[in-house]
Amino acid sequence: MSDGPTDLSPREAAKRYLDRRRRELTDESVDSYYYRLKLWWEWCEREGITSVQNLTGWTFELYEGYRSGLGVATSTLHGEMETLQQLVEYLERIGAVEEGLAEKVNVPEVPEDEKSRDTKLETGRAIGLIKHYRESSELYGTRFHALLELAWHTAARLGALRALDLRDYHPGEGFVEFVHRAETSTPLKNKLKGERTVALREPVCETLNAYIRHHRRDAHDDAGREPLFASFQGNRPSTGTLRTWMYRATQPCMRGSCPHGMNPATCDYRSHNQASQCPSVRAPHHVRTGSLTWHRDRGVPKEVTAERANASTRVIDRYYDKATQRERMELRRRPHLDKLSLDDDIDSETDE
Repeated sequence: MSDGPTDLSPREAAKRYLDRRRRELTDESVDSYYYRLKLWWEWCEREGITSVQNLTGWTFELYEGYRSGLGVATSTLHGEMETLQQLVEYLERIGAVEEGLAEKVNVPEVPEDEKSRDTKLETGRAIGLIKHYRESSELYGTRFHALLELAWHTAARLGALRALDLRDYHPGEGFVEFVHRAETSTPLKNKLKGERTVALREPVCETLNAYIRHHRRDAHDDAGREPLFASFQGNRPSTGTLRTWMYRATQPCMRGSCPHGMNPATCDYRSHNQASQCPSVRAPHHVRTGSLTWHRDRGVPKEVTAERANASTRVIDRYYDKATQRERMELRRRPHLDKLSLDDDIDSETDE
């Protein structure tokens, strides 16, 4: 163990930094930071760097070159170097390294076309699936149907959907309430700032009502709470389980033939363990991306969309709104075209 801040090893420094950040970050974010910094301190140990006082701009240059040489994506490298820079800023604050060292950590710029993936659940597919679920006596109100319809309608993150309790759904008033309950293992990404109530249309409520009445298991989690989405084991499902439900819910063979020529009756991708391998499935993040684009295409104001989804308008524009330029023209701008008519102005001029 080190005797003072300058004696901290890269591993010790990173773990101390992570301990400090746990107070303000979700467990998921801390896990992401841990993975990035673990790559860093393992590289330092291989290079024989045993103390943070030996860190220089050249050290960071070598590390960035090492990671880049492995072929990691620019966006991935950006995240790794940004986290490393934040670590060094912390080390500056506690006097472990010289002032200004963090400025020597280069954080590579990410090209605009690489900042986010274009993958989303397309509006046509989402509406087709939801319509099929609503019309199917066998699938109506199942966990696949309820999860997909609520996720599409609210654009909520996976963690927020998992955090919902039965008491958070208010069928009479027609809304769901997202509540940050970190002390019982269901935090929201933005903590208290992520808390919100989101209004639901009647068909969405009817779907949830059918799910609760006919398909939801009577369940309690370790804290004694009743999750809205309950597992077959009678508890709150893990994020991995909910993710798999979404994979299953978005499989095209749920409403038609397989586009890959497989027989749904014998296809391995229909199983719980291999659902993610189906080329056509969409993850919860893709459903959120598609939903946010759909919200904007339907003319929902950007600020309203941001509040429903708990995301800033800047983040929505940059990472989630995947409408093409043609779609933006046809669905968002063309409906306002009549406002630009000169006819009334010309008639007014004529009358004068």
